[in-house]
Amino acid sequence: MQQATPDTLFNRMTALADSTRSRMLVVLEHHELTVNEMRSVLQLPQSTVSRHLKVLADQGWVVSRADGTSRRYRATDKLDQSSRRLWHVVREQMLATRAAAQDARRVRTVLAHRRTRSQRFFSTAAGRWNRLRVELFGSRSDLLGLMGLLEDSWNVGDLGCGTGQLAEQLAPFVRSVVAVDDSPAMLSAARKRLGTIHNVTVRSGRLESLPVSDGSLDVAILFLVLHYIPEPGVAIAEAFRTLKPGGRLLIVDMMPHDREDLFHEMGHVWRGFSEEQVTSFVEAAGFATNRYQPLAADEAAKGPTLFAAVARRSEAVSSHDAKADADAEAACSPAHLALSA
Repeated sequence: MQQATPDTLFNRMTALADSTRSRMLVVLEHHELTVNEMRSVLQLPQSTVSRHLKVLADQGWVVSRADGTSRRYRATDKLDQSSRRLWHVVREQMLATRAAAQDARRVRTVLAHRRTRSQRFFSTAAGRWNRLRVELFGSRSDLLGLMGLLEDSWNVGDLGCGTGQLAEQLAPFVRSVVAVDDSPAMLSAARKRLGTIHNVTVRSGRLESLPVSDGSLDVAILFLVLHYIPEPGVAIAEAFRTLKPGGRLLIVDMMPHDREDLFHEMGHVWRGFSEEQVTSFVEAAGFATNRYQPLAADEAAKGPTLFAAVARRSEAVSSHDAKADADAEAACSPAHLALSA
């Protein structure tokens, strides 16, 4: 990685010399937020937040992307070595301040507000959800992303199962299905639908903290749910945790769009996901390979174009697991048994 020129480094030092901008960068290192969300976190006027963000952007500390009529900001992950070392020093000092602790608490409030948007919609939509989804995405949307996935030996996680429609379709073809959702109304509908299916378990839990054991699933599915999750990257990392080595994650969701009605009327938190965003999420979670494929539009569908993304967890055994296996093998060796006798 190239070193920054002295002028560039001095300009970046100047950008971080303001404590407010350093506080911003601490927050944006882990979260992607709008100006209005940053205003809530920092308790500052919107104009002040915008001014500081411009300085950080001009000096290469943050990047942004359009999201409807807003822009979302995050810390860049492409710093040169000199700037990275500088930031580590500043961050260490900032994290020890009372202001940083207050900012962290307010970030949790902002994320909770994102979740409330979705929950408010789901609390009233369970009874009409199937009709709404057919109207938006077509009657065969559940099947479009499942090409070639099903094996009768698989344990599958339907993460964000809604009313259980996908879990019901998967159950006859796999060993077991774990259906997870955190909406009480949706879970009630799912339990009614899935109650007589012997190989489906319905569980209550957030997708960022799944009630599923480590390495227990062959396939994890996020079907038309990622756009409701406050922090999609966290949910994808959690799905990674539940997968066996070689296990696959299937994401079916909307490609980027400008439909404001979905954002305001249906509680959507995100306006679709590009291939670049999905790739960033799955690579950060630890997946070894992934692919992203737009899906053919259903003529009857009224919603945005969908994509299917598949990511695979590496088959390799971690060094920790390899050591545990070696220790177990040594413990069972004739020499060890003889010494233990």
